[in-house]
Amino acid sequence: MGAWELLLVSVVLLLGIGGVLVPGVPGPWLVWAAILWWALKDPNPVAWGILVGTSVVLLVAQGVRWLLPPRRLRESGATRRTAAYAGAGALVGFCVLPVIGSLPGFVGGIYLSERLRLGGHGEAATATRTAMRAGGWSVLTELFACLLIAGAWLGAVIWG
Repeated sequence: MGAWELLLVSVVLLLGIGGVLVPGVPGPWLVWAAILWWALKDPNPVAWGILVGTSVVLLVAQGVRWLLPPRRLRESGATRRTAAYAGAGALVGFCVLPVIGSLPGFVGGIYLSERLRLGGHGEAATATRTAMRAGGWSVLTELFACLLIAGAWLGAVIWG
């Protein structure tokens, strides 16, 4: 697979990861489609294994999301800026400690946004808990699944 094709797959992966944070955008589907495109263009056993793993991870994430309360982040007072900070925090956490770092990065991003908005630690901590209860866990589940898939793809491209 050529460098341009890998670049395009990575762009679609990033759009899918960003799409998780925007209501109405099918982020996980974009991630799955990017992996499918890569597996079809680079038909080796690792690529097909990652495609199967992607399908399983996204199905499990969907099942977990159904067990969680529906997204009600707007009702909790969370803004688009909160979502942007949460996504940026997850991305920074992902880069600092691959895949696992996205969890504390996501929550830290929400906290930072609320701290800047509200000013104090107590209010920000309360707002962070409220946002996570109101739908943050649902978003985090999808985001973690997509970042896990992106990490597996990146590992396969670099070392495969």
